[in-house]
Formats: sequence, C-alpha cells, structure tokens
Amino acid sequence: MADDSRGNADPVPSVMWAFYHKQLLGQGAFVFDERVKLLAPPFAEDARQVPLEIDARALGAEVVRIIAWAELNPLPRIVDFEPGPGVLPWLSIRIRIEQATPLRAAVLTRDGTWHVGSALIDAAGGGCTAPSVVRTQPGWEEHLGEVLGGRYPRGAGDRLRVEVAHPMDNGLVSGIPEFFIDHVELQDAQGQVLATLALYPAVSENPNLGFDLQGHGLTRLVLQDNSGNRFEAAVP
Repeated sequence: MADDSRGNADPVPSVMWAFYHKQLLGQGAFVFDERVKLLAPPFAEDARQVPLEIDARALGAEVVRIIAWAELNPLPRIVDFEPGPGVLPWLSIRIRIEQATPLRAAVLTRDGTWHVGSALIDAAGGGCTAPSVVRTQPGWEEHLGEVLGGRYPRGAGDRLRVEVAHPMDNGLVSGIPEFFIDHVELQDAQGQVLATLALYPAVSENPNLGFDLQGHGLTRLVLQDNSGNRFEAAVP
C-alpha cells in the first residue's frame, strides 16, 4: 500500500485516527500521502472562521471523492466533495475549530485507496460553541441564501469563489437548533452537474467556497439547507 515516500506512519499522531478510519472510511485501504495537502494557519486567530485549503491535484483525474474532518471537534465532519471531470480536486473552505486538533482530508482514488493528508492546527478554542454573528444583524433573514462571488481566469480554466449568506447553526448554542446548508451542486449553463458537496455544521457561517474549474463559461450554484430551503445563483 505504501512506498518509501508515502509511509503509513501517521504524520500527526492522534489517538483518534483508528476511530475515524472505521467511522468515516469504513476501514478501507489507506496510505498517509504527502501529495494530499491541507493548508491551514498554524494557529486559528478566529476559531469561528479558519481558512482551509484541500489540494489533491497531484493525484489528478484518479480522484473520485474527498472527505475532510477535524478530529477533536465536537462535530468533526467538514465536507464530502465529489469533483466531476470539469472540476479539479481542489477546494477552499472556512471552518470552525473548537480546540487544537489534527485536520484530515481523505481522498478516494479509482483503485479504492484512500490517500490521507494531515495537518495540525492550534486554537484558543470555542469556535464551535460561539453564538452566531449573523443572527445579531438586523434583517439577516431577508438575505438568507444570497450568493456573492466571481470567476477568476487561471490559464486554461477559472477559479470560482463564492460566499453564501447563512448562519450555519450547528445546534451547540443553547436554544438554537441545527440550521445549515447541507447540499451544494455546481452546474454548468446547461444544468449538467460538475461537482457535488455535502456540508456539515463544522463549516463557518456565511460559507466561503472556492473551486478550480477546467474551461470557462457560466456556472450555476444550487444549494439546499436542512430545513428544505433551496437557493440558486448564476456565477458568470
């Protein structure tokens, strides 16, 4: 399963790895692989908005699925991403961190192997249990689901960046139930699905997402939250 450059020694030793290997990866074949890069700040200055970049472009078209989680978060799962042929296996996102934790991204390739990238992040804590900033803003409900974003040329393709207005309540704040975007589809102008994402409550409020697309042209974003609200936006 492993060679000299991608050994099975955990690069960020954690007592939780065996648990998540079973719970999220079904104890599937895996290798800790430096080609899967997780880029995050060494210290989370704002534990409610931590930038995270997952880069599996070194594995190319072999990638079929990417799962990410924060091992010591009370709600660990971050995203489940399935990039289609027109989308590179790269994703940027902002997340909540409750305490210092290992971060993982497991990338499934066509041969059935999970390639696991790892990082450590330190934090003062409390990002998952802090009250929503969105809910303190008057009239926030009127802007629910609004999408801001654009496409930025990068050689033969584009980088797409979007921000979606949503509180992404995780259910850990007293009196406020879970209320979060849980499904995202990226579509082309004809409505063909380019990529799908499942989002989880570890994602920051007002989710900020970035994708690398092959080619140019209109893109549509279709989102749904766990209360059944559906939002759509075109990103030219």
